[in-house]
Amino acid sequence: MSRLSEKQKNQLELLIERYPVLEECKEKIGEAFILLKESYRNKGKLLIAGNGGSSADAEHIVGELMKAFRLQRKIGENFRKDLMQVNEEYGKVLAENLQGALPAIALDGHYALSTAYMNDCEPTLCFAQQVNGYGNLGDVLLGISTSGNSKNILYAAVTAKAKGMKVIALTGANNSKLEKMSDVCIKVPETETYMVQELHLPIYHCLCLMLEICFFEE
Repeated sequence: MSRLSEKQKNQLELLIERYPVLEECKEKIGEAFILLKESYRNKGKLLIAGNGGSSADAEHIVGELMKAFRLQRKIGENFRKDLMQVNEEYGKVLAENLQGALPAIALDGHYALSTAYMNDCEPTLCFAQQVNGYGNLGDVLLGISTSGNSKNILYAAVTAKAKGMKVIALTGANNSKLEKMSDVCIKVPETETYMVQELHLPIYHCLCLMLEICFFEE
């Protein structure tokens, strides 16, 4: 926790104030943030995998990271100039409207790829194939699984580790295979699927807010 700025710590404290049940997750949330911050500082990206409601969470996270969340994310002056230099008319519109982004990809949304791979190969490896294609040394995989034992997430985690990526797991309270494969596992204190998912949302919102503060305010 000593590696967090005061503003980042404040955001985490606000989370616990609003959701006291997450007190036991506080340290792991901080560790997950540090992994994400270090990856982004080194030009890495985040890959996110989940099934069902967790698939929707993956898309939600991408939406918070790839555009402004709470803060305005004006692009830098040098990039503004580069846009104008390429094309003054279009560059002006782009310079006024583009926002700073933290690269993140949800692995559930590529239907042509996923269905082609599942038809031709082993269906439970559809996320692993995308990690194989997108992932690089220093990237992070966030695996969201209420049970922590979803096979397609486990295959993706193994692939990520083999490529030198870090793995963050977001699970329920039970011990799981995904926990053993992850660098950081945030286990919320619930086991019922919908209750687990209800606690996942404020956690990833907090992480997105902390990252936004880190890269677009501080």
